[in-house]
Amino acid sequence: MTEQITAGPLTTEAGAPVADNQNSETAGVGGPVLLQDQLLIEKLAHFNRERIPERVVHARGAGAYGTFTVTADVTPYTRAKFLSEIGKETEVFLRFSTVAGNLGAADAVRDPRGFALKFYTEEGNYDLVGNNTPVFFIRDAIKFPDFIHTQKRDPYTGSQEADNVWDFWGLSPESTHQVTWLFGDRGIPASYRHMDGFGSHTFQWTNEAGEVFWVKYHFKTDQGIKNLTQDEANKLAGEDPDSHQRDLREAIERGEYPSWTVQVQIMPAEEAATYRFNPFDLTKVWPHADYPPIEIGKLELNRNPENIFAEVEQSIFSPHHFVPGIGPSPDKMLQGRLFGYGDAHRYRVGINADHLPVNRPRATEARSHGRDGFMYDGRHGGAKNYEPNSFGGPAQTDRAMWQPTTVSGATGNHPTPVHAEDDDFVQAGNLYRLMSEEEKERLIENLSGFIAKVSREDIAQRAIENFRRADEDYGKRLEAAVQALRG
Repeated sequence: MTEQITAGPLTTEAGAPVADNQNSETAGVGGPVLLQDQLLIEKLAHFNRERIPERVVHARGAGAYGTFTVTADVTPYTRAKFLSEIGKETEVFLRFSTVAGNLGAADAVRDPRGFALKFYTEEGNYDLVGNNTPVFFIRDAIKFPDFIHTQKRDPYTGSQEADNVWDFWGLSPESTHQVTWLFGDRGIPASYRHMDGFGSHTFQWTNEAGEVFWVKYHFKTDQGIKNLTQDEANKLAGEDPDSHQRDLREAIERGEYPSWTVQVQIMPAEEAATYRFNPFDLTKVWPHADYPPIEIGKLELNRNPENIFAEVEQSIFSPHHFVPGIGPSPDKMLQGRLFGYGDAHRYRVGINADHLPVNRPRATEARSHGRDGFMYDGRHGGAKNYEPNSFGGPAQTDRAMWQPTTVSGATGNHPTPVHAEDDDFVQAGNLYRLMSEEEKERLIENLSGFIAKVSREDIAQRAIENFRRADEDYGKRLEAAVQALRG
C-alpha cells in the first residue's frame, strides 16, 4: 500500500507550509510576478513535468493487483520457489494494454492486447510479458522497429496508412498467422476480463536436478470469451473510449474479481531439435495434440490501483526479470526483448524505476550495487558500491538461475532454423479451416475492408497471395471481397 497524504496544512514539496495558494506574489498590486515566489515556480515546473514519455508500444493500458495460487505440483519441472507447493499464493500486478494506440486512444479497437504480469516472489520479481494471442507478426526482433513504424503514424501524413501496414505484412509472410488471428472474431475483445492471455514465447524451466524443459504459458479466462464485432467496436470506441479500463475497475469495485486458469505446455528439452515445428518460432503454436496444456494455477485480480500514474503508467515489465528455475529460450524475438524492454524503461521512467513502489520487490529485498541517477532514494546509505568487498556487502550465489543452452557453428546473421513442417502459411491455413462458416465470413469482411484501402494494386495483391498460400479458399474469397469493395 502506498502512504496516504493526511489532512493538515498545505505544504510545498519540501514540506514548508503554504500561506496563500490562490494568489501569486507580485511587485505591488497589479505588478509583475516575482521569480522568488517559490510555490508558483514549483507548481508550474512540476506541472510541466507531470507526463513522462508514453510507451512507444502498449501506451494505452489498465492494471490491477491480485494473487496467483498454485494448484498442481510442478516441482518435477521447475525449482522456482513461488511454484514450489500446491496452495502457495504470490501477489501479482497485471497490466493490460493495446499495442499501437497512443495514450489517449480508444480501448475498443482491433489490436493485440498486452498481458504483462509481475509476480512479487520471494526470489525477486518475475515478469511474464505476453499478449492475448499465442503468436506474433514476426519472429526476429531486428524487424520489430520496422513493424511498429508501419502501425504508427506515417511521417508525412501523420496517420496510420493502409499502404504501410499491408506493404510490410505482404513482404513479411510470417505475419499471416497472426493477421488471421487479429482479423478473426477474437481481434477485438469485449473487455480485458473476457480474453485469454499467453506468454507467447517459449521459456526454459529447470528443476532441482538440473533437467531442462521448454514451456509455453496459457491464461484461460474464467469469465468466458466475449468479443466485439467491428461495428460494435466502432460504436463503443466513439461513445466510451475508456470502455475496457472502466469495465475492469468497476468489476473489481463490485467484488466481481476476474480470474484466469493458468496452464502450461511442457516439452522435454531433448525433443526440441526434432519437433516438426521450430519450438522457438514466435509465429507458430505448439498444437495441443502434441503437448496438451496442463493446469498449474489460478490467477485472480482483486485490488485496483490507487493512483493510475504511479502504479499503471510507471509500472515497468521486462522479460529479463527471471527467478531461479525459469529462464529464456533461443527464441530470437524474445532475445531482443530481453534488452529492449529494460532499455525502454530506463529511458522512459528512469534508471531507478525499479525503486518505485509498483516495481519494487514485495516478498524480498533488492540488494544491488547500483547507485545514483535520477530518482535515487539513497536506500544504500554509506554502504560500499562494489563487489567483491570485505565489508559484508551482498555477494554472488554461485548458482545459475537457468541451465546453459548448447550452441555450435559460426557467428553470422542466420535466419531462424526451419523444422520439418515449418513454413509461414501452414498454421494460418489450419486456423482458417477450424473456423465456422460465419467466422470465415466475418474474417473476410474485416480483412477486405482494410486491404481495399490500399492505394497500390501490387501491394494489395501481394497481401492477398499470402492468404491464398495459407488456404486456396481463403485467398479466393478475400480477393473477390476486395475487388467488390474497390468496384
